Formats: sequence, structure tokens, C-alpha cells
Amino acid sequence: MSDTLATTRASVTREDLIDFIHAEARMLDEGRFDDWLKLWAPDGMYWMPLEWNQQDPIHETSLLYEDQFMLRLRVERLNGARTFSQKPKSRCLHVLNRPDVDLIDNDAGRYRVVTRMTYVETRLDEQFLLAVTATHDLVWQDGLKIALKRVDILNCDAAFGNIQLLP
Repeated sequence: MSDTLATTRASVTREDLIDFIHAEARMLDEGRFDDWLKLWAPDGMYWMPLEWNQQDPIHETSLLYEDQFMLRLRVERLNGARTFSQKPKSRCLHVLNRPDVDLIDNDAGRYRVVTRMTYVETRLDEQFLLAVTATHDLVWQDGLKIALKRVDILNCDAAFGNIQLLP
């Protein structure tokens, strides 16, 4: 993140938000999942809708809707020495378009960033590609934290294999 990010929410800029999104993608690409978990608010949620333009993660089936407990389990599995499905480990690359900052509300400590990206995941001889739009709802809690990350896969209604990592 930008060195200019001050300790008060009143100073969060568009550049700080864009730097946050790039830092998150880099952590995932480098497999720094424990560092990535620190980006989340305690009540943060990770949502991947099953339907195009889905509005409700609770009453409609989603590809995933994970709280902190489930995110920690996912990271423990990815870091685990006995996770045989991850030998060798999957790798990923996030190719980000320029993030769009849709909301900066420094008074309330609320921010929204929408990023279109290409997500590539590979393991052994298999590689797959997803076109996704990630919407980050961020909050200020002694720093920027992810309150909700929504990942809309362009072809969400298609059949595809397991996504091992995190778009």
C-alpha cells in the first residue's frame, strides 16, 4: 500500500484504495495467505455468486459465501503439509485492469472498489482462466479492511472444475 496512507480514515485516497487491491492480488499470487487473512475485517465475508446479477447470498445458492472461520480453514488447507491435493501446490496470477473506485466516504470509513480481471490458476499440466469482476467493500478499522469481497465470474453458470485458490 501507499506510504502516504495515514493513521486516520480521513486521509484515504483513491490511490490508497487501488494500492490495497494490488497488494491483495500480489499476496494471493505469492501464496502469502496468512498475510492475506490480515486484510479482512473480523466479520468480513467472501462471496462468489452462482447466478449472474445475483443479489442475495443467504437465500440463493452461491458458489461460496465464507466467513472468517471458513476463510481460515481454507488457508490452513492451502498451507497444510498433509494436503495431498496440493502437491505440487496450485499457483495463480491475477491480471488486473485498473480498479474503479466507486465510493470514498472518509467520514463513515466506507469504500468500494470494483476491479475487472483475468484470473489464471495452474497445477501440474492443467491451467484454467476466468474472467471476473471483484467488488471490494472496504471499511476503516485501524487500517483498511475487507468487509465484503464479491467475485462475479463472467461464466458463473458454466461447469468448471475446482477453484483451489482465491480469485
